[in-house]
Amino acid sequence: MSAATVRRVALVTGAGQRVGRAIAEALAGQGWCIAAHYHRSRDGAEALCDAIRGRGGEAAAFGADLQDVAAAEGLVDAVTTRFGSLALLVNSAASMERTPLGETRAEEFDAIIALNLRAPFLLAQAASRVMPDGAVIVNIADHMAEEPWPGYVVHGVAKAGVVALTRHLAAALAPRIRVNAVSPGFVLAPVGYPEAAAQRFADETPLRRLGAPADVAEAVLYLVEAGYVTGETLHVDGGRRLRR
Repeated sequence: MSAATVRRVALVTGAGQRVGRAIAEALAGQGWCIAAHYHRSRDGAEALCDAIRGRGGEAAAFGADLQDVAAAEGLVDAVTTRFGSLALLVNSAASMERTPLGETRAEEFDAIIALNLRAPFLLAQAASRVMPDGAVIVNIADHMAEEPWPGYVVHGVAKAGVVALTRHLAAALAPRIRVNAVSPGFVLAPVGYPEAAAQRFADETPLRRLGAPADVAEAVLYLVEAGYVTGETLHVDGGRRLRR
């Protein structure tokens, strides 16, 4: 059975805000039924689902703390119970915490890795058991996987893991399920990030601007439909990698 012959249900983690919400909205615009995961952003996820249903689409919100090792299995079960199938998983939920070397506690390291790297693995593992042939997984990585930021050491390590995870999952799940990643550049500033520093980043980027959540969503839509692409990381960074 191909993904085209089953209900087009997409689970988007972190869909209550920021990039996750933009991805969910874009997928809904392409006719996908949206399972919108949230942790603390319940209001945002519910508002997203209300908007999708108001346009004639189908959506429901699902709460889960993805730092809990049991949450992935429970979330996938809840989605398939509600909608009957799952053809697309977008691992977008993440944190972006400052973790300078010499100031970061082991508990902070563990919490960031649990959400940013372990959860995508566990979700992919759980989802792959119920996904039909032709299904798709898209992971959201980050330019810090390759461009070190001294203030965000653990975030960069976790996102580098997501890039590696994408390749390993693609090999393990082929040919039944395609797995790719999107690696955004500076799309949304971390909380408290100075505006002047963000502008300098834009000035140093070949396309001379910061990215937007819609740029990431467009890349996800491409990878969902790119039937001969797996194991790849699509960089959506305004050409920033050209500077190296």
